[in-house]
Amino acid sequence: MQELEIGVFVSVFVEMLGPLLFWLLVGAVLVVTLAFVWVLIRDRGLDSKRLVRAQVVGALGGVAAILFMQWITNSGFRDIGGPVDLLLVALIFFLGAIGTAIFAYTVQAVIGGEPEQPLEAF
Repeated sequence: MQELEIGVFVSVFVEMLGPLLFWLLVGAVLVVTLAFVWVLIRDRGLDSKRLVRAQVVGALGGVAAILFMQWITNSGFRDIGGPVDLLLVALIFFLGAIGTAIFAYTVQAVIGGEPEQPLEAF
């Protein structure tokens, strides 16, 4: 049953975004995730200054994700109909914010090099 649900979600997103954009986003997520893991291993933890800056950029990325989905689906905020639609908007915001924050942190780490004192992850 789990495989069927994942297949349905993939089909819906491919229908919404188109096959090219969907798979480009999947590839970008994989590349950024691998780069972020590499940065964590290299730096042996998180840098608090980079983390705060990345979270601020992440909030802007969440808003951008909502605006992008509104544009790509050719709909507006008046088309939000019920609780499920609001949950989807919230999910898009949080996924956009998290993805953008991880991307921003990774870019800062790659450009800025290793931090002086990393914040231990655990």
